[in-house]
Amino acid sequence: MSDRNKGIILLLISAFGFSLMAAFVKLSGEVPTVQKTLFRNAVSMIIAFGFVRHYKERLFGKKENQKFLMLRSALGAAGIVLYFYAIDHLVLSDADMLNKMSPFLTIVFAALFLKERARLFQTVAIIIAFIGTLFIIKPEFSVETIPYIAGIFSAVFAAGAYTVLRVLGNKEQFYTVVFYFSFFTTMILLPFVIVFYEPMTWQQWVYLLAAGVFATVGQFGITVAYKYAPAKEISIFFYSTVVYSALISIVLFGQVPDLFSVLGYITIFGASFYMFLKNNEEHKKHQHTNA
Repeated sequence: MSDRNKGIILLLISAFGFSLMAAFVKLSGEVPTVQKTLFRNAVSMIIAFGFVRHYKERLFGKKENQKFLMLRSALGAAGIVLYFYAIDHLVLSDADMLNKMSPFLTIVFAALFLKERARLFQTVAIIIAFIGTLFIIKPEFSVETIPYIAGIFSAVFAAGAYTVLRVLGNKEQFYTVVFYFSFFTTMILLPFVIVFYEPMTWQQWVYLLAAGVFATVGQFGITVAYKYAPAKEISIFFYSTVVYSALISIVLFGQVPDLFSVLGYITIFGASFYMFLKNNEEHKKHQHTNA
């Protein structure tokens, strides 16, 4: 099997993992968002700890990478709290699609902070994707818009975290990065959870532990996938989460996305597909020139 196909399969598995994570978070019901986030990250932390110990790596990475690991963790923590808040208050597939703006925003951040020039076709794709979000949000100046704004900001912080990961590159092992992020988030949220702790039923415990396990599947899947093939060649397959989430929304929660939301999904997916095709075109041209 080619590396590209391995990357695609891992990405589809990762997408399925993240969709199930979101479903279990929503199923756990009336539990504070920070409590849900703590569970998701505590489980990831334990699993990643096992990997780090098995491969005899450093738990907290190298000294020279601390500021990047810390920044990636802080951005990731903010992103995930906002994403869980959006999951709790929106149709599952709406929350998921707004979070999927992160690849477009990563291009913007890479241009701003890493001085990577954004190509014209990328700029066009970003504008189209942004129009897609307006279909989902259906902007009104009311309290109901808050979860949508949280969904958008979850993508902003996720894009920031991915941009920092670009800077880290292969300087740290993926399980060290996952452990650091999970440990950081758990420690930051622990005082809030202790103060505002809501007792949970055994079912809620099971749902949140399952969310943590599937989040780890998603996290490891996406990290390893991008080691096999560059994001620009395979990232389109990560959008399969929206299909999974829409089906889960309908089957488990009886929530059917409205027509405007579906139009938004198609617009954002279309923008991503356009960018995927253009990237592959550029890649082939580049290979041809170097041949």
